[in-house]
Amino acid sequence: MLLARASLSVPYAVGLLTFLAALLLGQLPAAPPAAPPVKTRTLSDAELESAIQHRFEQSKIGANGFKVRVRNGVAILEGRTDVPQHKGTATRLARLAGARRVDNRIQVSRQARQQASSRVRSEPRRVQVRRSEPR
Repeated sequence: MLLARASLSVPYAVGLLTFLAALLLGQLPAAPPAAPPVKTRTLSDAELESAIQHRFEQSKIGANGFKVRVRNGVAILEGRTDVPQHKGTATRLARLAGARRVDNRIQVSRQARQQASSRVRSEPRRVQVRRSEPR
């Protein structure tokens, strides 16, 4: 009758009744033990500075010679570049190396900023769609 009124399936009702009986009798299964917290090694400022500098040297932005300083896990990036994208790349590389925060003081040259803004205004962006099958 309970099944007809509540429109419960038989397996669901049996499971529910089994759970309620176990709850009343105090025989609930124990929860599985929690996983131990993952400990990540924090780098000292000198180690972090070296790690960021190494990432810069391994990438194309190494030619810019950006200066890196780290204070309390915060990376301070300084220098000049003629490629606007290098500023963002430097921030990403510093974060990947383990910096808590990045203060990016890298300056993009005036000529590079003007070229980028003129391209945005004059050339409409074209999207190329690659199809997996020819039409």
